Amino acid sequence: MEKVKKALLFNASCLALVVTALAFGTRGGFIAPWMEEFNLSAAQVGWIVGTAFWGFTVAMVIFGPLIDILGIGRVITIAFVCHLVGLTMTIFASGFWTLFFSTMFIGIANGSVEAACNPLITALYPKDKTAKLNRFHMWFPAGIVIGGLIVYFLNKYGIGWRWQTAVMLIPTLGYGLMFFGHKFPQTERVAVGSTYKDMLKACVSPLFLFMAFCMLFTAATELGTNQWIAALLETVEAPGILLLVWVSAIMALARLVAGPVVHKLSGIGVLLFSAIFAGIGLFLLSISSGWWTFGAAAVFALGVAYFWPNMLGVVAEKVPTSGALGLAIMGGIGFLGGAIAQPTLGKIYDLNLAKLGDHLQAGAASLRTVIILTVFLTIAFLFLFLKYRKRAQVA
Repeated sequence: MEKVKKALLFNASCLALVVTALAFGTRGGFIAPWMEEFNLSAAQVGWIVGTAFWGFTVAMVIFGPLIDILGIGRVITIAFVCHLVGLTMTIFASGFWTLFFSTMFIGIANGSVEAACNPLITALYPKDKTAKLNRFHMWFPAGIVIGGLIVYFLNKYGIGWRWQTAVMLIPTLGYGLMFFGHKFPQTERVAVGSTYKDMLKACVSPLFLFMAFCMLFTAATELGTNQWIAALLETVEAPGILLLVWVSAIMALARLVAGPVVHKLSGIGVLLFSAIFAGIGLFLLSISSGWWTFGAAAVFALGVAYFWPNMLGVVAEKVPTSGALGLAIMGGIGFLGGAIAQPTLGKIYDLNLAKLGDHLQAGAASLRTVIILTVFLTIAFLFLFLKYRKRAQVA
C-alpha cells in the first residue's frame, strides 16, 4: 500500500491555495476594468466579487460535514474541476451574469480547497497544527503578491484581464497533477476515534460559537479591505494594486515566522494584537497620502496577517473534537463575512462618493467605517485573553 507523502501533499495544498489567492488578488485589479468595460456600478461589481465568497461558503457548508464520507481526494477533485470551469468562463465573460456565475464557480473551487486542505494539514501534522496552518495560509497572501504583480506588469504592457485570468490556468493544472493518484490520510477526528456526535457537540460549544461569531468580523476586516483596497485608493498617487501587493507580502512574511510569535503570545494573544493593529492601520490608511500610504498599509498588514490561520488554529487546539466540520464551519463563516462585506463596502463607497464627490476621499471614508469591526474584535479578544490567562493562573 502506498505511504502517505506528507511533504508532497502539503506542497500541493500550498499550490492549490496559491490559485485561490491568485483569483482573489487579480480580481482586486479587475474591478475598475469591469466597471468600465461592462458599464457596471461599484455595487454591481461588489455583487460579482461577493459571489466568490458565497460560492466559497456553500462549498464549505456542503463539503465540510461530508469530508470524512467523501474523502479529501474527491473534494480536491471538485476544486480542480470548478477552478478550470470558472477561470474559462471568466476569460470568455460578456457581462454581469457571466462574470457572476464564473466567479461563483471559482468561489466553490476556493471553498473546496479550504474544506479539504485544512483538515488534510491537521491530519498530516497533528502535533504542530497552528504553526503548519500559518505556514499553509502564508501562501494566500503570497499568491496575492504574485497575482497583483501579474496585474500590474501585464497592465503596463497593455495585456488585459482576460489574458491575466488565463495565466491562472497554469498553477491550476499544476496542483491537479501533484495531487493526482496519491494516497490521502484519514482526518484527525477519524484517526483519534471521535464520533460524529462528538464533533457535532463540539461545534455548538460556547467557545466554538464565540470564535465563529468573531470569524465574521475578522474575515470582513481582512478580505473586505484587501479586495477593495486597489479600487478605493487608486488615486492616492501610488498604484492601488501595488498597495495590495505590499500588504500581502507583509502578511506572507508574518505568517512565515508565525511559530515563534504564537508560542510567545498564545493564539488568543496574537488575535488581540491583530485586532488592535488592524484598527490602527485602517485609520492611518484613511489619512495617509502618496507613498506614505505604504507605511500605513504595513501596519494594517501586520494586524490582519494572523487573523485567519490563528482563528482556525485556536479552534483546532482548544476545540479539537470539532474536527473537519469545525474547520469547515469557521472557513465558511469567514467567507460569509467576506461575502457580506463586498457589496456592503461597494455601497458605502457609492454613498461616500455621491456625498463627497471625490474618489480618494470616498475611499478613505469607507476605510474608516471598517474600523468599527476592529473595535468590536479588540473587546472580544481582550475578554477571551483575560479569561484564559485567569484559568492558567488558577491552574
